[in-house]
Amino acid sequence: MRISVFCLFLTCFVPATALQAAGESDTLRQIAKTAKIRIGYREAEPPFSYQLPDGEVTGFSTDLCHAISEDIRKQLKLDKLDIEYVKATPATRFILVRSGKIDIECAATTNNTERRKMVDFSYPNFMTATQFLSRKQDNLKSLADLAGRSVTSASGTVNIEQLNAVNRQKNLNISVMPTKTNEEAFELVVAGKASAFVMDGILLAALAATSENPDLYALSDETLSAPEPYGLVFRRNDPAFKAAVNESLRQIFTGPAIYDLYEKWFTKPIPPNGMNLNLPMTTSLKQAYEHPSEYRD
Repeated sequence: MRISVFCLFLTCFVPATALQAAGESDTLRQIAKTAKIRIGYREAEPPFSYQLPDGEVTGFSTDLCHAISEDIRKQLKLDKLDIEYVKATPATRFILVRSGKIDIECAATTNNTERRKMVDFSYPNFMTATQFLSRKQDNLKSLADLAGRSVTSASGTVNIEQLNAVNRQKNLNISVMPTKTNEEAFELVVAGKASAFVMDGILLAALAATSENPDLYALSDETLSAPEPYGLVFRRNDPAFKAAVNESLRQIFTGPAIYDLYEKWFTKPIPPNGMNLNLPMTTSLKQAYEHPSEYRD
């Protein structure tokens, strides 16, 4: 009885309009009570989510989540909505989302059937395919060239699963070297301890572009997957929060804002060192923005 009274006492401090706007959504109700949204980020995943030397969290996905947060603030009729950034890695991101320590992960996470059994995804916000990065001097052009070599990828990613599957299917006898982060995997290639690094093509391109000698590395033409979508990640079975996120994205994607945002992160120099990916928007991605819908593989 004391607990119930205490809970009722707490809700007295939350504007009634905020609770009504939140409806049945656990996430929206929590945001309304605390006036805070917890955003998951990556330390080094440019241009989607990364941390600048001064500690600022930035990136394409981060900008999307800032816009979503502002729309949620308006929906809940809050005067102010604080953002708390929570660091996530490929190995911890789903645990943090499912445990409630992150409300929405805003990075570069591939949407597929297996992952949707654990978490839910927003409308796709980018599309990429799995490729491998190697040193140009090694002249590795195809998956067949990786036979008998050491190849690395980050644990907890779709990419390492795809690498293991290809290794079995093609009997390549690859020695797979799991790492905790993309940065560790890239460093193994830089140091010559791994012949290649398997990951999303866009992330490999960004890692090479931010290295001391970008011209030393080559991205494979051959892929380990068809193009797959990234999505923002949040808890399952919370339709009101999902609807709020997707409606905000729909407004961005179907208007002029997405073109400015895309240009900012993919065709112009980005902080801190002026890296420019020079990656024009593909036709398939433009179509995904023009007609946002849930992805089902």
